Amino acid sequence: AKEEYGAQPPNELLRQWMDHWNWYDLKENTAMKLVDIQLMAAMGPPGGGRNSITMRFLRHFNTITINDFSDESMSLIFGRIVAWHLARGFSQEFATVGTQMVSATMKVYK
Repeated sequence: AKEEYGAQPPNELLRQWMDHWNWYDLKENTAMKLVDIQLMAAMGPPGGGRNSITMRFLRHFNTITINDFSDESMSLIFGRIVAWHLARGFSQEFATVGTQMVSATMKVYK
């Protein structure tokens, strides 16, 4: 949840660590270096309970987006994958089932 001025404290802590690469021990006032750590994150577009993140935090990541495919493209892609799998180790009777599997799966997820 955002604060009054738009900050998100958990994200700001991670951003600060990514900017400076250390944490501080408040009891001894010493820097603690963490080594061999990678941060990987995934997120969806803002909305539906998801908040946007600040550009100061986002700058540390590579942003990759994928557009939605049309139904025809999805059927072609997954139809070829299923046909390839059914051609290996299955009898010829199953070759016609691939198209039905793909269309049924797409109906379930729509």
